[in-house]
Amino acid sequence: MGEGLAEEVLVVPRSVLEAVGVFQGFCGEVDRYLPALLDPGNTSWRTRAVVEEDPSFKQLIPYCVLRWQSDDGDPRYFAYTRGGGQQEARLRAKRSLGIGGHISSIDGEHGDDRSYESGMRRELDEEVAIAGGYRSSCVGLINDDATAVGSVHLGILHVLDLELPEVASREADLMDGGFHSLAELQADRERFETWSQIAIDALAAAMIGGPAAYHAE
Repeated sequence: MGEGLAEEVLVVPRSVLEAVGVFQGFCGEVDRYLPALLDPGNTSWRTRAVVEEDPSFKQLIPYCVLRWQSDDGDPRYFAYTRGGGQQEARLRAKRSLGIGGHISSIDGEHGDDRSYESGMRRELDEEVAIAGGYRSSCVGLINDDATAVGSVHLGILHVLDLELPEVASREADLMDGGFHSLAELQADRERFETWSQIAIDALAAAMIGGPAAYHAE
């Protein structure tokens, strides 16, 4: 993900999140949070190596969950294992439900929603090849101040409803990918990284809507 710790990444001061309302776990109030979080008056580009250790800033991370509606009507979710070469050491060897990463200064000069959208698509294209069309929906945010990695990141959760269950890894560190039912994810929950656990719990609690019709991107 990105160009390494020397890269500049998109961040927002923690005080902005606090002004809107700090939460722990999943929050589905996208319209309440995103205008402030992606306001170019609030965001800035900062050296990743610095902000990785500075909880006064939140690095904005698009976190994309890939979902396919199976023939039996039961949604399936793409999950994978993070390999040993994963740049974020705190996430290595964990199962994950999300595709995504940092918004880098290579994604645009503006530091606003245009840079964010460009970065999200770049991360998807770098990590996986998706066959067929899909529909992308921003469904909520993930915040976890209980862990060291979570305290310096803020996840923006997107669900991509796929036409076909055909997703191939483009990175050696994205391994053992495949589609699973929600029941299977719940049974394997403890092997997943914290953000994925939060997403699984939100899906189980019906806080995230069901599959939508896809359209070609």
